[in-house]
Amino acid sequence: MGALGQQQPAAPARPSLDYEYFKTKVEPIFLKKRPGHARCISCHGQGTPMRLQPLDPGATTWTDEESRMNFDAVRRVAAVPGNVKSKLLVHPLAEDAGGDFFHNGGKHFASQLGTLCLSAAGEGTNKKVRILQTNSAGDNVHVIDPATNKVVGVIEGIEVNHGVGGSPDGSRIYISDEAMSTLDVVDAKTLKVTKRIPLSGHPNNIAVGKDGRRVYVAIIQEPGGVDVIDTATLTRVKTVPTKGSIHNPYVTPDGKYVVAGSIVGKTVNVIDTQTEEPAWYLQEDLGVRPMAFASNPDGSTKWIFVQMSGLNGFAVVDFATHKEVQRIKNPPLPAGKKEVPEGSDPSHGMAVTSDGKTLVVCDARRQDRVRRQPGDQRRLRRGREVDEGDREDPGRLRAEAQHHGPPAVGICGLVDCERC
Repeated sequence: MGALGQQQPAAPARPSLDYEYFKTKVEPIFLKKRPGHARCISCHGQGTPMRLQPLDPGATTWTDEESRMNFDAVRRVAAVPGNVKSKLLVHPLAEDAGGDFFHNGGKHFASQLGTLCLSAAGEGTNKKVRILQTNSAGDNVHVIDPATNKVVGVIEGIEVNHGVGGSPDGSRIYISDEAMSTLDVVDAKTLKVTKRIPLSGHPNNIAVGKDGRRVYVAIIQEPGGVDVIDTATLTRVKTVPTKGSIHNPYVTPDGKYVVAGSIVGKTVNVIDTQTEEPAWYLQEDLGVRPMAFASNPDGSTKWIFVQMSGLNGFAVVDFATHKEVQRIKNPPLPAGKKEVPEGSDPSHGMAVTSDGKTLVVCDARRQDRVRRQPGDQRRLRRGREVDEGDREDPGRLRAEAQHHGPPAVGICGLVDCERC
């Protein structure tokens, strides 16, 4: 009994390898063509101890089932996070940088930094971030370098363009074409339209899946729905039914759900990206406009922030309970400021910063920053206000943080957080 009473200290938990991280950040490395080297898949798709699933003819990436099989194969040779002696890292690494003596596939990386930087982009720091500015009253989309605030390219020939997004590898730009009811595919290098994919109806905004295999297109034309586009075949594979026509679709930060808002139906529609079927929906009392998300420590979705027609503020929806738990209003306009014209939305556009700590919200004559109150999961407090000056448009904001390809952004107002 005495021996049993003496508790031994528990062994520290062994860090686990994350499948979603592998699929979005590690797996693309195996398909990347590096100058002077064969792609990893060329050897590891056949006849090697670490065997990846072979690609189907014409496929540019793996299915989710195949990715999970790849994950099982890779984690047998990958060390826990933080171990730079992982076989997965040192085998293709130059010997003088700490790599193995020999690798049949050659030495792809000259330094440990090179192997780590490649985890998402495939080119490390060579990737360029671009802002894509749509023009719904025209027929072009402007490409802007955020470092210089200069227009560096123009995509021509897409009338009444609305939603825009980039593939994770930066090779394609997807734009919803309201004039032709298509999703237009643009080569990111030439800025030329290479394909127009017919949709089930008149589109509005779009969202690109985290792994780039799907593009989700909001169908505003009755009866509505979300069109699912396969980016390997560039075809519409299905339309997911929704309660009301859809204005904005979003992919949750963990990539597991599409959240689509209906203005007419006044609903939040949640779609499972694995089954591509409706998961749940929430009926609201006002039309659903832009949305943003907060995550739990494990990466799952915690809250949906929902802007609504006529509401100068936003609602907070608990993702786990599917219920609205709070409604926050922006402060009234100060003396001398005009209310927005009737029929306009006083608050339209919001985004969560990349560190997950700040929600930036557009107001009619200002932008509010709203911070989560530490220690209280349900309470939010308002931060500083940034006056954008008088304008007839109440302002819109979308932001895509940590995006290695062209960011899916449509911006009419920006907050300089360094000056706030």
